[in-house]
Amino acid sequence: MRQLAKWLYPGLQVKRWLLLAAAGFLLTLASSALLAARFWPFPRQLVLEWGKAHLGLAAAWPWLVLGGLAGLAANIYGLYRAVKSLLVVVQPDGTRLVDLLYARHFLKRGPRIVVIGGGTGLSTLLRGLKKYTSNLTAIVSVADDGGSSGRLRQDMGILPPGDIRNCLVALADRESLMEQLFRYRFPSGELAGHSLGNLLLAGMADLTGSFQQAVHDISRVLAVRGRVLPVTLQKCTLGARYADGEVVWGESSIPQPGRPIAEVFLSPADCPPLPEAVAAIAQADLIVLGPGSLYTSILPNLLVPGIRQALQQAAGRKVYVCNVMTQPGETEGFTASRHLEVLQQYAGRVVDWMIVNRAPVPAAVRERYAAQQAGPVLVDEAECARLGVAVLAEELLQIEGQVVRHHPDRLASLLMGLLLADRPLRPRWGNNARPTASLRTVL
Repeated sequence: MRQLAKWLYPGLQVKRWLLLAAAGFLLTLASSALLAARFWPFPRQLVLEWGKAHLGLAAAWPWLVLGGLAGLAANIYGLYRAVKSLLVVVQPDGTRLVDLLYARHFLKRGPRIVVIGGGTGLSTLLRGLKKYTSNLTAIVSVADDGGSSGRLRQDMGILPPGDIRNCLVALADRESLMEQLFRYRFPSGELAGHSLGNLLLAGMADLTGSFQQAVHDISRVLAVRGRVLPVTLQKCTLGARYADGEVVWGESSIPQPGRPIAEVFLSPADCPPLPEAVAAIAQADLIVLGPGSLYTSILPNLLVPGIRQALQQAAGRKVYVCNVMTQPGETEGFTASRHLEVLQQYAGRVVDWMIVNRAPVPAAVRERYAAQQAGPVLVDEAECARLGVAVLAEELLQIEGQVVRHHPDRLASLLMGLLLADRPLRPRWGNNARPTASLRTVL
């Protein structure tokens, strides 16, 4: 009763509109009853006569119609203003009701999509996909040992939060504001180089005693559309053996220009996968590998026992998004088919499609990348077809400053079109068939 009495407190700006809506409803009800009494003989004596005697109504039907319409208008307007007053409190950031309903209800019925990788490529893709579905699961590598993530990993013994933080920000409802906040780095002092988002995740992990619970709680704060899962909760280190036989440990130490990588591996090799990650792969309608660094962002996930098997057994469509540019120290001189060969070396023939960019990279940008021993990935269609993977080429280029990335909206639209296309799961081609497809031919 005390809680109900609070609605009577002055200044809430709700009571007046509820009273207006109630008055309008009563006026509409009375007008409808009197109007019905005029044309329906049965209640005439009961209603019409009583209205004349006690209310002084002449029961002229035009006035009854106008009274009913006025009451209906008052009822609708009163309810609208009451609901609007309540929304100002629960949605102070100005989010429109239609956008809120769309995000909370329509997107929940979207397809189940799993994205596997790490780095900025993964967060770029998530920004586009969250506009189509909230049934998103990002499975993120936890082998990062550089920068703020590496320092927190060493000092606090937690999993590296950097890539997970980027994915949480990408999936947040208020992405622009959260991105500025979570990516803010302290310029000086003992916190120099640390990002605020990493510190929040570290603090929440210390508070809850669980890194997984920390990610879950931060996801609720950010109203994340989907979920972000570490591929394993086991602390592991990524190692690599170069073509010359030398072995190096630590993700940040692996890329060394001019030194081809022969293989990568995890220590410990038997780190268990997160059960939720395995279940998400099994239930997914679409599984996307990449975009991201091949050896240090994508393959570390496939090295976790159980993830590769889950991919091989999954019924959903599996797609590999090839990088636009090669990466110094990792994929120097790699063609699209060479990316596939390395992927299949660790995961087997799990992907059905490979998405590549066919938009030309501007000369000035190519020159800047060439100075770093990088360049556009050459798409060799015949070799990709020989590996049993269909190439889907579209203009997906986005240039931010002097950095080349995939356009998040175009890439997400292409993936959704591929998911909904009526095509066989494993494409087959004749001797003279062209393995490269476009969005128009897929749809």
